[in-house]
Amino acid sequence: MMILDLFGILMFVAGAVIGSFLNVCIVRLPHEQSIVTPRSHCVRCKKMIPWYDNIPFVSYLILRGQCRFCNEKISARYFLVELITALTFLGFYWHFGPTILLLPYLFMAACFIVATFVDFEHRIIPDEVSIGGMFAGLVFSLLIPQLHDVPLEGQSLILVHLHSLGLSLMGVLIGGGSIYLMGILGDFLFKKESMGGGDVKLLAMVGAFMGWKMAVLTFFIAPFFGAVYGIIEKIRTKDTMIAYGPFLVLGALICLFWGDPIIAWIMSGYGLF
Repeated sequence: MMILDLFGILMFVAGAVIGSFLNVCIVRLPHEQSIVTPRSHCVRCKKMIPWYDNIPFVSYLILRGQCRFCNEKISARYFLVELITALTFLGFYWHFGPTILLLPYLFMAACFIVATFVDFEHRIIPDEVSIGGMFAGLVFSLLIPQLHDVPLEGQSLILVHLHSLGLSLMGVLIGGGSIYLMGILGDFLFKKESMGGGDVKLLAMVGAFMGWKMAVLTFFIAPFFGAVYGIIEKIRTKDTMIAYGPFLVLGALICLFWGDPIIAWIMSGYGLF
């Protein structure tokens, strides 16, 4: 059982603060609005929210989920995103420890949270998240070779970093390319768009951070969860289109934590190990 040390508490608090910012991204990015200005305000009365009403968790509970000025109900999503982000920061700290890998994986997780909530509500994944996250993954890979398990010994430092960048680029191409080809096949079979461009770019982002093997594994894992949700939605709403990004996110997180054992199990099953 993990002990909640001081750094763990700081990670939880930092996650809650970042979660408050992610709420701004979730609300504004789908409408192509700035995430910097104007300051946070009530969507009904348009009054600026003072700092003491913008404290993660605390303000929502004190105000009982209502605007101080017009009493308009505040969506519970704000509280939920802050909680999920705080728990994510804490959970990643517990799993990876205070290592150099923590920063890129937390950045990736933050992108995942925004992509999930926006895709469920709007059926889109903002380019700021997918393409921006993809380029961030490339930069992190260049700076942190440990992201792709590149050994630091036996070759020059420059080659180590370039090797890591090359693996990241391969992840982008294979990750994005695999789901793009599936989309083309789906379009041909069903005579309509079956895979959004946002999903292609999101899996390319996964490849940038996690490499081509985990991107491919994510590609195969995600449909199992998406199919179950799709069947439920088909029964409930008669709609055959679903937000697929959240299931790519779920598949990527499974791969992040258990990808290597899953690959080893698959390989052993085919007698490759």
